[in-house]
Amino acid sequence: MAVQRINVLNVPVDICSASDMEGQIMEMLAKPGTKQIVFLSIWDLLKARRRNDYAECVRNADLVLPISKSILLGAKFLKKDIPLKHNPFNTLISIMSILETHLKSIYLLGGRKKTVMAATKNVMNTFKTLQVVGRYVGYYPKNVEDDIIQAIYKASPSLVLVSEGIKEKDCWSYKRRNRFSSSIFLYYRDAIGIFGDRIKRVSETSFNRNTEIWHEVIKNPLKVFLIFPWLHYNILLVWYRLFKNKEQSV
Repeated sequence: MAVQRINVLNVPVDICSASDMEGQIMEMLAKPGTKQIVFLSIWDLLKARRRNDYAECVRNADLVLPISKSILLGAKFLKKDIPLKHNPFNTLISIMSILETHLKSIYLLGGRKKTVMAATKNVMNTFKTLQVVGRYVGYYPKNVEDDIIQAIYKASPSLVLVSEGIKEKDCWSYKRRNRFSSSIFLYYRDAIGIFGDRIKRVSETSFNRNTEIWHEVIKNPLKVFLIFPWLHYNILLVWYRLFKNKEQSV
């Protein structure tokens, strides 16, 4: 089954099952130019409704995978086909396993020096035939960016995993897309920290119960104020459904 794209509040969201993933990844790799996979939370979706670089990045992404249950409920409320909720870590492991099977390569970008070195070692030990063709730390000085871009261009990795310390996040690769060759870019903030044994990932149980936000609140109590954009999201869903229903009845 082909990957299906829907829109939730005018933001693209893809319906991609685990069985679709391999075909989608290999199809992306076969295309020339820079490609991008975006993990989309409810907060990201709200940001992507504005006129900004991130909105353009999401609209042009090759694969937009929802990671919040609220997006699934929003699609259901709007009477659209319901996408699957993707666990970012499990999805990344799946993508890396696909690349390993096809003898592809990866470049790691982000994290502090000690963490990215540990992450590189663990990736190489876990994915024996996935070639790590380069790495560079995050939080780097601006004057070395051209060297990083040139290194990625020359290495031409199948996947560039972008992690913490890259200020522009998903937009980093999108804004520089014409300076790379044919890689897939994926931003996942905690990836290198998890691979480097510095960050503990959210448990499968918490993710399946949709309680992962409380882990974020514990780490940063100010995130309790995310209740307000969540309420705004739900108001938008009601307005959008009423508006569409009215539009269709005319």
